Amino acid sequence: MEEKYRFLAVVQKEGKWYVSWCPEIDVASQGETIEEAIENLKEAIELYLKDEDAQIPAAGQVFITTVEVSSHARTYHPVSS
Repeated sequence: MEEKYRFLAVVQKEGKWYVSWCPEIDVASQGETIEEAIENLKEAIELYLKDEDAQIPAAGQVFITTVEVSSHARTYHPVSS
């Protein structure tokens, strides 16, 4: 029977592309839309998992949050979407 795995997917706009990244196994891909970036990431993860030496992290609790920091020496440049 085929095993199913659940991984995080982080998607960020970079120029005209959406870059998708799986932090647990450090695999990334991209696409012209969010959906395409995620589909391409799924394909990249599947290719990664085909490698006999692929390290699959143990399932556990994942906490995702944001942090706010001050930058005293830099000028703030907001990221546009």
